[in-house]
Amino acid sequence: MSKRVTIRYFAGFRENAGTGEEVLDIDVSNAGDVFRALQHRHGSSEPLGHCKVAINDEMADWDSVVRDGDTVLLFPPVAGG
Repeated sequence: MSKRVTIRYFAGFRENAGTGEEVLDIDVSNAGDVFRALQHRHGSSEPLGHCKVAINDEMADWDSVVRDGDTVLLFPPVAGG
């Protein structure tokens, strides 16, 4: 079942998507499904396990449920030391 989800991109994800935010109608169950759908949409090669996700401004796991109207925030790996 399709859900309307707001996606917010940060750092490299923003560059890759060409926008900081978009609203999509996508058929997903969890945050991992969102990530995989967007990999195909924007051609990202970043592995899921290296990235972080939040749902409605709270850090989440990739198996966290995504509901209609949620905002999913995607954070690429952070380098530095």
